[in-house]
Amino acid sequence: MSRNWLAVASAEHVEIGRNAGFMQVCHGKATPLRRVQPGDRVVYYSPNRIYSPSHALRGKDRLQAFTAIGTVKGALYQADMGFGFQPHRRDVAWHDAEPAPLARLQDELAFTQGKNWGYRLRQGLIEISDADMTTIAEAMFTASAAPRRPADGTSRDSAARTSDSSGRSLPSIGRPVRQPIQAFHAG
Repeated sequence: MSRNWLAVASAEHVEIGRNAGFMQVCHGKATPLRRVQPGDRVVYYSPNRIYSPSHALRGKDRLQAFTAIGTVKGALYQADMGFGFQPHRRDVAWHDAEPAPLARLQDELAFTQGKNWGYRLRQGLIEISDADMTTIAEAMFTASAAPRRPADGTSRDSAARTSDSSGRSLPSIGRPVRQPIQAFHAG
């Protein structure tokens, strides 16, 4: 039976994984990813847009949204990033979806109902219920299906871009193709 996982990473790091078709958690540690198996569903929560080791900078770059959703398809492996850094990863079939703000879903999600629920997210990877995964998936796929017309007349892709405090442009988290919600309903 497949399981549901919520991983935590900056939107910048999530986009790198989406573009290359993999997931990585906890700075590349293998132990959390050993619990994840092919066929499991994963959603990323991004507290910030850009990764920063400085807690002072993180507060200025809040995103607090679910930024990617997909199905794990590969075995655990190690990638060579050079300079001795060899993070562990799993390949993922990412679904086309738009970010969904946590604030909009917080009252509906079981994992956010405890007193210190945010502290659990510091683990980098937590298991969530089928109901929570379905709620998040429906919000992300609904946002993806909604037509958007930017007020400034720019294209959808350029409107979806954002920039960080240094003025760097970040790629859009969303994709134009739609994925059916049924792929994420518990069964």
